[in-house]
Amino acid sequence: MAAPEERELSQEQTEKLLQFQDLTGIESMDQCRQTLQQHNWNIEAAVQDRLNEQEGVPSVFNTAPSRPLQVNTADHRVYSYVVSRPQPRGLLGWGYYLIMLPFRITYYTLLDIFRFALRFIRPDPRSRVTDPVGDIVSFIQMFEEKYGRTHPVFYQGTYSQALNDAKQELRFLLVYLHGEDHQDSDEFCRNTLCTSEVTQFVNSRMLFWACSTNKPEGFRVSQALRENTYPFLAMIMLKDRRMTVVGRLEGLIQPQDLINQLTFIMEANQTYLVSERLEREERNQTQVLRQQQDEAYLASLRADQEKERKKREKQEQKRREEEEAQLRLQAEERKKRNLQEEKERRSECLPAEPESDHPDSLKIIFKMPNDTRVERRFLFTQSLSVIHDFLFSLKETPEHFQIVANFPRRVLPCLPTEEVPVPPSLQEAGLSRSQLLFVQDLTDE
Repeated sequence: MAAPEERELSQEQTEKLLQFQDLTGIESMDQCRQTLQQHNWNIEAAVQDRLNEQEGVPSVFNTAPSRPLQVNTADHRVYSYVVSRPQPRGLLGWGYYLIMLPFRITYYTLLDIFRFALRFIRPDPRSRVTDPVGDIVSFIQMFEEKYGRTHPVFYQGTYSQALNDAKQELRFLLVYLHGEDHQDSDEFCRNTLCTSEVTQFVNSRMLFWACSTNKPEGFRVSQALRENTYPFLAMIMLKDRRMTVVGRLEGLIQPQDLINQLTFIMEANQTYLVSERLEREERNQTQVLRQQQDEAYLASLRADQEKERKKREKQEQKRREEEEAQLRLQAEERKKRNLQEEKERRSECLPAEPESDHPDSLKIIFKMPNDTRVERRFLFTQSLSVIHDFLFSLKETPEHFQIVANFPRRVLPCLPTEEVPVPPSLQEAGLSRSQLLFVQDLTDE
């Protein structure tokens, strides 16, 4: 018996295999098939388990250590745009900057030391993601309470779900990581992200996912994307069959500059999406063609099976008819043999024919159904059943018959019935010494 992985896949399983490969970007078809088989071909469970594995959640089928989110961030062709903070201007500006510089250095150094020491005492609670959707919803509520409802449409799902939808729809995904403690976050949100032109541009061109790095879900994404400063934006798309970061925007960026940079990134990478759309369309056409071929094959197979079924039914009908004919022939032969044996038995049981000069004798002439005549002598004292047995023993007599007398016309009660349990004698039946009786065939009645 062939191993399960070597068996031929059904059409439904083939479709699920291609869909799973398209969703996950796994190049090895054997690995895709093995994963789906582990999940009993439940594609939703398999994809979710794959996404969990990519997000660092242990798979129920893979005990390997957790890994960061599987988004390609190491592409050397990634576009990076960093906006530096403006330098101080004038003597007053530089004086204020130099006076505050030691305090800033001391503050951030002590803060980093405190956070570093705190990690030894208590693990960062953000490292455990227990409710990723709740993290997103609470961030959106916080954002709208603080900055209003004029903003790009937030993707209300996990980061992995956003990646999956962007991959499925072949769209750009813009990721915004909100650093609540950073001094430029408020100004960026109020004066750049929430402007009408940025909102309209983002909503019409891409999916938009955002979360605070103070939330476990946002912290996990920040660990995967490895931002350097805030505000931080990352443009992600399907490139070379992998979700890849193709642009990084860091620092306080102005609305028009943001639109220009996003437009540049999209135009520089649009060919990859076009190529992927063509490949996907080609795969779909191939899949449709394969499905049509499979349907045509199945239709031809069903037609052949129906033809074979009718042929078998015809052969089976012919066999049954031959068997029934054979059984009928055997029954008829057995019936004839039994009838002949019964005729011989009754012939042997007949009393001897009396002499012509016997005082109680009478001569009866029987006219047979085939117009032949048979005559024999009987005694008046004998029962009508005797003449019936005599006629029954004759070869030319049918199996079922009755004896009819004329003048007056009547049927002689030769066999016992409920009304006449004992047949009368020939004398009681009113027969004369020379009698003509008619034998009527009842076989077909």
